[in-house]
Amino acid sequence: MTQRSRLLSGPRLIAVVAAALVLGLGAAGTAVAGPGNAEGTPCSTAARACVELDANKAWLIKDGKVERGPVAISHGGPGADTPRGDFSVQRKDKDHKSAEFDNAPMPWAVFFAPGGIAFHEGRTDTPSAGCVRLAPADAQAWFESLQIGDRVEVR
Repeated sequence: MTQRSRLLSGPRLIAVVAAALVLGLGAAGTAVAGPGNAEGTPCSTAARACVELDANKAWLIKDGKVERGPVAISHGGPGADTPRGDFSVQRKDKDHKSAEFDNAPMPWAVFFAPGGIAFHEGRTDTPSAGCVRLAPADAQAWFESLQIGDRVEVR
């Protein structure tokens, strides 16, 4: 038995495997599947908001079921990519103005990712500077439905 196999045997092996499962790691560092996906979405039932960048779609999910969607979105273009991953709603501002972009209006803003990335009302036919833009009625629905701390999954 090699020194490495002795280090990862018995109780140590169990501890390493348990830690990997708790951290969400599987073989070769891949993510272990969490709860099942909300039907018709690429996101888990734990998500409250789901975004599929490749399809330009988003959903609101409540109690593991689609509440609204899919709806059309636009997102960040090359060099201003919308980050993929799991986030949570950080803050909301109904009448937000972008300090970065000459006080450009960002109605119904729901901030969820570092760098000021938010859901907000805007054109859905052109790329954004990283935010997820929604049609007016959809942006209002996201604003009214999402609460601070709600899980947002971007795929």
